[in-house]
Amino acid sequence: MDTWGWLTLRDKKEHRHKEIKDQYLSLCSRKCLFYTTDYVLDETFTLLFRRLPFKEAKDSLDVIELAIKKGYLRLEHITAERFEKAKGLRIKFQDKPRISFTDLTSMVVMAEIGITYILTQDDHFAQVGMEFQKIL
Repeated sequence: MDTWGWLTLRDKKEHRHKEIKDQYLSLCSRKCLFYTTDYVLDETFTLLFRRLPFKEAKDSLDVIELAIKKGYLRLEHITAERFEKAKGLRIKFQDKPRISFTDLTSMVVMAEIGITYILTQDDHFAQVGMEFQKIL
């Protein structure tokens, strides 16, 4: 789950909020396991607290924390090794300067674990030749 996915899921003003919420709930009902990283949550929490009233942002943080505790969201940490691999991808994808370093760390985790689907709006996940596919 990318930052965009979390923001769209939690911010009712996002134009695709209902669509993403319905998709998320459908995947949850099918017992799908979601993954995100500490770097993604860093971006997500920063933006949620900028965009939403404090109580809504705090509720969002609680929802994500509960998902981790209940086991249907797995939080992956960007270790020093993963960080170095992401730096390697930054060099490899020199023709794609718009890819954020956070997205590169997500790609490292996805490749390592064998994740192919991502809830994101970013087309570059599908453009890097690593067989990633956007959900929706």
